[in-house]
Amino acid sequence: MRPRCLIVDDNESFLEIAAASLAGDDLDVVGTAATSADALRQVAEQQPDVVLVDINLGEESGLELARILVERFPRLASGVVLISTRAERDFGGLIKTSPAAGFIPKTELSARAVLEVVANR
Repeated sequence: MRPRCLIVDDNESFLEIAAASLAGDDLDVVGTAATSADALRQVAEQQPDVVLVDINLGEESGLELARILVERFPRLASGVVLISTRAERDFGGLIKTSPAAGFIPKTELSARAVLEVVANR
């Protein structure tokens, strides 16, 4: 059974491209969300195994969403993966101190990269 994935990003174009790119590529994309509230609702409904969270969600913080996801859904402790157009070093130690399983730059986003991050957690 392929892992079920939810993608959270405030950029609609990116959501469409990422969902199309990851779907059928060793992941089942079960939904997309543009806000923290929508992400939390969809996680409760869809029960994904992996949640990709953009660090910069417009007015919201993806780092805060990652914390809330792991707090409310402990089974996601190894399934929340942070993503960004920026490099990991741009965030200082914030990614390492977050409860997320890891980080993937958007330019390197693939099902293989996602599965490697969650497998190594």
